[in-house]
Amino acid sequence: MEALKSALQPLRPITNGLPAPIRDLGVSILGETCYKTLILELDPTDSECLKFAISKGLGIGIIGASSIVKVPQIIKLVKSQSSSGVSFLSYLLETSSYLISLAYNYRNDFPFSTYGETALILGQNVIITVLVLNYSGRASIAALFVAALATSVVTLFSDGILDMNTLSYLQAGAGVLGVASKVPQIAAIYQAGGTGQLSAFTVFNYLAGSLSRIFTTLQEVDDKLILYGFVAGFALNLVLAAQMVYYWNAPSAKVRGKMKEAAPVSSAAPSSGVSTATPKSKGPSTRRRG
Repeated sequence: MEALKSALQPLRPITNGLPAPIRDLGVSILGETCYKTLILELDPTDSECLKFAISKGLGIGIIGASSIVKVPQIIKLVKSQSSSGVSFLSYLLETSSYLISLAYNYRNDFPFSTYGETALILGQNVIITVLVLNYSGRASIAALFVAALATSVVTLFSDGILDMNTLSYLQAGAGVLGVASKVPQIAAIYQAGGTGQLSAFTVFNYLAGSLSRIFTTLQEVDDKLILYGFVAGFALNLVLAAQMVYYWNAPSAKVRGKMKEAAPVSSAAPSSGVSTATPKSKGPSTRRRG
């Protein structure tokens, strides 16, 4: 680290001469002390500031990736006009969990970099849930879902309606919901023998994001309820990722159905070039009786 520090010193005139908007942004992210240590003095030997900077970088990266993490899933649903392989129950539970967690983090004034993706993924989850309901012929339930969601937002974010003590209990339950939300999706893939319209991009990004969130939570948020939720979520995201790899080349349920329908036709085909057709009758016999 000392050698790296020495190698960085020629860059100090540049880092000390950064424009005010960039400097202010750096201070807002790292804080006065770590900004001075890492940017102005270019000293990477301060392990606490270094871990804090890595955590902030990961948090910002996760938020950026989360803005598009479920867009491929939305595109797959819209293009196929099918919700095959996508569990409505899984998205309902996850959306409920994310809404509670968003309210809990916001009302506790935790750094946005530690939970910002929750808001972005929540919005995408709502779109996916509505699409799944519509494509499975349950449009009326989709309207009911949106109405219940709006009511929940008002309740969870209002100090006058829901106190923090009750919200803390709900957050504990949200961790359980978040973990439970993966189980229906895992079961749906297992029962179908394939991943259907489930997006691989979404699954693997979730896996990387949940692992990164364990690190950022350890560094910036002293809250075991949130930490345990991310640990459990990572474990089940790992199972989903393993299923995605295992069923990567497995045919969809629709393709397997067509294969089954084609099988009897194939088996009924004659094995040789000799025709086995029964001659057609040419009308009643004209032979006279004796």
